[in-house]
Amino acid sequence: MRKGVLEYCILSILSNNHAYASDIIKKLKEAKMIVVEGTLYPLLTRLKNAGLLSYRWEESTQGPPRKYYAITDTGRDFLGELDGSWQELVDAVTTIKS
Repeated sequence: MRKGVLEYCILSILSNNHAYASDIIKKLKEAKMIVVEGTLYPLLTRLKNAGLLSYRWEESTQGPPRKYYAITDTGRDFLGELDGSWQELVDAVTTIKS
């Protein structure tokens, strides 16, 4: 379940703006979702291979070029589906807890 939630969170983060992997990790940590690079990079690769993300290289003033990720149109469509599934899950858990 956590893997699916991480995918949802990554796509949500990237729906607002492109981001470098470290930026994604920072946003996840701010939300108290502790993720290490060893978990994030394979997930980013899988999302890219599925056509949900793209990336571009950008020169950095502080070291080697950086890979910035962006959500694709297919990724936005999938994120919309995930939004619906997430709301159904929240509603179901709320019903059970009531």
